[in-house]
Amino acid sequence: MTPGVISGRTPEEITPGVFSEPLVSVVIVTWNGRQYLEACLNAVAAQQGIAAETILVDNASNDGTVAFVRDIFPWVRVVALLENRGFAGGNNAGVREARGRFIALLNNDAVPEPGWLQALLTGIDEQAGFTLVTSRIVYMHDPGVIDSAGDSLFASGGAFKRYHGARVDMARESTEVFGVCGAACLMPRRVFDELGGFDEDFFASHEDVDLSYRARLLGYRCGYVADAVVRHHGSATIGRISTFAIFHGQRNLEWLYVKNTPASLLVTTLVSHLIYVAAAAVHFARTGAFGAFLRAKLAALAGLPRALRKRAQIQRTRRVDAAALRPLLETGWLSTKLREKRFDAELAGGGR
Repeated sequence: MTPGVISGRTPEEITPGVFSEPLVSVVIVTWNGRQYLEACLNAVAAQQGIAAETILVDNASNDGTVAFVRDIFPWVRVVALLENRGFAGGNNAGVREARGRFIALLNNDAVPEPGWLQALLTGIDEQAGFTLVTSRIVYMHDPGVIDSAGDSLFASGGAFKRYHGARVDMARESTEVFGVCGAACLMPRRVFDELGGFDEDFFASHEDVDLSYRARLLGYRCGYVADAVVRHHGSATIGRISTFAIFHGQRNLEWLYVKNTPASLLVTTLVSHLIYVAAAAVHFARTGAFGAFLRAKLAALAGLPRALRKRAQIQRTRRVDAAALRPLLETGWLSTKLREKRFDAELAGGGR
């Protein structure tokens, strides 16, 4: 398999083996997402001015993905896993095969504009600490609506997507954000390796927030690049409000909070965290999903000893104190989460 794509060239024009040392490795994880891959891979092939390799990690799909990609896109390096290792494990497997100085992560149901990679690279400023950068992710069905403009974190421990459901006019300026959205982001390979990659216990959901939090604790900064535009179907694999998404989201937010929050912040935010969890319990009880919520919290509790062991390592090696983190954490979670839930429910019901 040959791994090269570059500006303005179609897959048919690519010379096998032309890029011995690609600048960027684009890693795409898929699971039974064959229907999205043609648009995604053609858009990656059309990236302008960047020597890049494309690595597709297949999480043991049963829809013929591997044969399809090898036949139609022979320039893509395929990593065929024997089991579904989720977004976290799939990306880790892909990065291990990568040869680029930078790692770009892209969802299988995302279609980047031709200048996407170039724009993300311009957002990297290692001297100023900006080593992780994220995209302006808009909806496929309505590019005027934002899916994500980076990740934010509440002091109470919950995470949310910036400007989720807002019009694009709200997110036209590049700025610093708490974290990057794993659906379309970029970072130096050395940083990904230093962080140890994604926490594979998360499987799916919040793994990108966790990675960003750990990067923050080491003193790295995250930037939102408004010109790096990606169209996204959104939650094509896990569903927007599925029991799978609820379970993994509610379990993983506990591990995210326990692992990464410095002790002084834990003390001052614990009450608000418990209120946040109680509010979530009420919400899911009202929507008939309390069972998934309860299973998630029990699973989080069962995994607490392992999370605490990870916490010990993270807190021992962090280079940033709690005072520097506090201004990055958001408050006023209730109105934000109500707006987010309302938008997702309308989207899932075809109201938008």
